[in-house]
Amino acid sequence: MRVVVLGAGRVGWAMARDLAGSGEFQVRAVDRSPESLARLAGVAGVETERAELTDPAQVTRAIRDADLVVGAVPGDLGFATVRTVLEAGKHMVDISFFPEDPLLLDAVARERGVTAVVDCGVAPGCDNVILGRLLEEMERVDRFACFVGGLPVERHHPWEYKAPFSPMDVLAEYTRPARLRRCGQDVSLPALSETELLDFPGVGTLEAFLTDGLRTLLATTQVPTMVEKTLRYPGHAEKIRLLRDAGFLSTQTVELDGVGVRPIDLTARLLFPAWQLATGEEDLTVLRVEVEGLEGGRPVRRRFDLLDRYDRASGTTSMARTTGYTCTAVARMVARGLFTRRGVSPPEVVGRDAACYEFLFAELAARGIVFRQTKEPLAAG
Repeated sequence: MRVVVLGAGRVGWAMARDLAGSGEFQVRAVDRSPESLARLAGVAGVETERAELTDPAQVTRAIRDADLVVGAVPGDLGFATVRTVLEAGKHMVDISFFPEDPLLLDAVARERGVTAVVDCGVAPGCDNVILGRLLEEMERVDRFACFVGGLPVERHHPWEYKAPFSPMDVLAEYTRPARLRRCGQDVSLPALSETELLDFPGVGTLEAFLTDGLRTLLATTQVPTMVEKTLRYPGHAEKIRLLRDAGFLSTQTVELDGVGVRPIDLTARLLFPAWQLATGEEDLTVLRVEVEGLEGGRPVRRRFDLLDRYDRASGTTSMARTTGYTCTAVARMVARGLFTRRGVSPPEVVGRDAACYEFLFAELAARGIVFRQTKEPLAAG
């Protein structure tokens, strides 16, 4: 079976290697960057192809003989890329965190008779799958909360942060209003707001703040209280708020000596070198999912905790592992006919199927990505 991976950055690189490693697939990795493709040179089972993924014609040519396409492009390219793949009649599993509603492409996928699973990362991704499963297992779900962050192991002033995926996607996460649900009402609040401090074993104290990560969950579930927060080392959010409030993250063009400049583009150009993980620099991923509701007639809180670290043996970042291997597990589900629903499906739909749920977490565990589960009773009423 031929699998084409669109995008060969940190996460795309890890996914191409993982898919080829089993010998189950012939993999083609496609990217505009010769440097990114060079990292895959000599990897058994992987061929590379250079293409400009902003051009739908080149995307269509790159997937010409694909049985399945895996998307790992930056968020600003994600929606258009998924649409191009679906219009070509190809099955797809995607991790690009694009701002548009992926369910708008459901009709295209159904018309072409293909399966597409979107948001297949760690969060959104694994957290959606967990909620989808618990919606089937519990009599009632009253609250869902997700806390997630990718962080460098070593903290360096002033940002104490490195971007383990597309830095521009991080800035978009910091500026896009955060949608959440409280007492059955959907509300929108500024990103980076409602900061709180939380403790995580093995990491210590982190700050959590609102970001727009619930996405499809607001449309596909009726859970009355839902929130998603991003995790960083304490103090990071205040620094980003200063940049945002001073206009440095604005997308409105300003004139500077007769030249039009978007402040966010200049800010990105200055920040990105400081936010890039150096070769061999170690990172970690923290995820906590809390689900409260009624199980066995009693109120309970189910908690899922993940702490994953950089893989020194392969040089794979933790974010590439947790995001990429979630995506490759779902790709294997689709390739093997375990998940066959036509149309666009978010991960919570995958999680409603017990076999798919078990398959995903078994695949992650086989790669050393292990969730710790706990359950505690809550006071009634």
